[in-house]
Amino acid sequence: MSTIANQRISVKVNGETFESEVEPRLLLSDFLRHDLDLTGTHVGCEHGVCGACTVQLDGVPVRSCLLLAVQADGREVATVEGLAAGPDNLSPLQEAFREKHGLQCGFCTAGILMTMGPFLAENPDPSERQIREALSGNLCRCTGYQHIVDAVKLAGEKLYER
Repeated sequence: MSTIANQRISVKVNGETFESEVEPRLLLSDFLRHDLDLTGTHVGCEHGVCGACTVQLDGVPVRSCLLLAVQADGREVATVEGLAAGPDNLSPLQEAFREKHGLQCGFCTAGILMTMGPFLAENPDPSERQIREALSGNLCRCTGYQHIVDAVKLAGEKLYER
């Protein structure tokens, strides 16, 4: 029986470079949560369906439970921990979620925030239908989505000062 050797990776996460030796089969979500202690990335279904584990890889939302850590080698990963400059300095998207009550239990929120940031960058004035379509890959069992949609709309207004 042969064993596959660990691989050395270098990943920039939230602006900081991390170098580590990882098993080739280690999921990116597990690397972030267990190796880097970035527990804002939640793991729900482990099949890429719920969206709770969404992070940004080179600026694009991806399911970290479907990617291997070695696939992030030499790339940039953004997690929810990188959105705010500090606890008293939330991003406009986070502020909008707070103001519009866009979360309840919070389990899905990190994945939604990591999905909606790039969405708003490409769609500065989205309709409710566009927001709902963009949210379709993120499951929330608490809110019914209306407050989330309202928060995304407000975030667009904050970001683009309308």
